[in-house]
Parts: sequence; structure tokens; C-alpha cells
Amino acid sequence: MKMPVCVLRLPRGPDLNSRGFDPNSPRYIALCPTTISAFSESGTDSCSLRDEQRTRSVLRERYLRSLIAMSQKQVWFNMHERVRVEAKFGASDIDVLNFQVSDLQTPLGIQKEALIRCPDVISYSFEL
Repeated sequence: MKMPVCVLRLPRGPDLNSRGFDPNSPRYIALCPTTISAFSESGTDSCSLRDEQRTRSVLRERYLRSLIAMSQKQVWFNMHERVRVEAKFGASDIDVLNFQVSDLQTPLGIQKEALIRCPDVISYSFEL
């Protein structure tokens, strides 16, 4: 008999009919801090803000594309304490706080299904 698993629900958006993030929520502000104030008086600050936003969006897009590219592939995770594990990548939750993997090969043995906490991962690699 297959074991039932919990379903992660996406948070409600600001308009209560969509799924998304309210930019004024404390959770959003804590997860997405910016180094430049959104309200600036001088033109150089607004130019810096645009550059920072552009850079952040490019980096975020690259990261999300890497998550899509490694779906159903063997991935090697470098963890703290020089631990290296290997697994087949499945998915990530919406906040990218956990990775769902299959056939996780650890120094202690193999786990059929597992969640890897992202703060425990230093780096990961995979072959295209």
C-alpha cells in the first residue's frame, strides 16, 4: 500500500483569489530584503535601484531555470561538515526552503524519498 503524503499549499495572494505574494506582508519583506530604499529622492539612487532589480531578476531567473533543468536528474549536494550526497531531484517548495528528492544516497544508507533543507546545502551540481 502506498503511503499518503501531505500537499503543500501555495499562500494566498493579496487579492484573496490568486496564489502569490503580498509585497506588504512581513513574510515577503523578511524573505526578499532589498539593500536600497524603494523611495529615493535623487536620480542616481533610482538608477541604482533599477540596476539592483535587474540584477536580482536575472539571478532569480537563472536559479529557477536551474531548478527546472535538474528535474528528474541525478544531483550531487555538498552539505555542511563536508558531507556529499547524491539523489534524483524531484521538486522544490514555493519558498525554496526544501528540495524533494528520490533515492537519496547518504553515508548512512539510501532513503527512497526525502526532503533536503536548503539552508543545509552549500552547493549542488548536475549534468545536463
